[in-house]
Amino acid sequence: MPSLVKTLFVAASLIAVPALAAPRDTPEIKLQKLLEGRVAGEPVNCISLPPGNSSQVIDGKAIVYRVGSKLYVNEPRSGAESLNDDDVLVTKMFGSQLCSVDTVNLIDRTSRFPRGFVILGKFVPWTKAKTAK
Repeated sequence: MPSLVKTLFVAASLIAVPALAAPRDTPEIKLQKLLEGRVAGEPVNCISLPPGNSSQVIDGKAIVYRVGSKLYVNEPRSGAESLNDDDVLVTKMFGSQLCSVDTVNLIDRTSRFPRGFVILGKFVPWTKAKTAK
């Protein structure tokens, strides 16, 4: 009988473990955390991307480009649901700026196969809020 109790205890604990796991943040919450302490500006159609800039994908939601201390959030007009933070972004720019009519190809980081593309929307600049002195 003690082994039956032990088996039931182990089974119950295995069922409870997923319930105790921390829930994953939604894309909206991830974006909100990233933009905390920042203020949105007027959307722009194009941004200049200097060498060495970085970008971050918010799964299924947006691409955030860091240009200096400013963050530009782009919620694609099409294909946003395909965004995955494990993808490699391949951007073909026509000219010196990345614009809201450009596309970004999504390449699976592991297999190196194309996964789709997004059509960019307008870029919303986010700057750090000025603190009162």
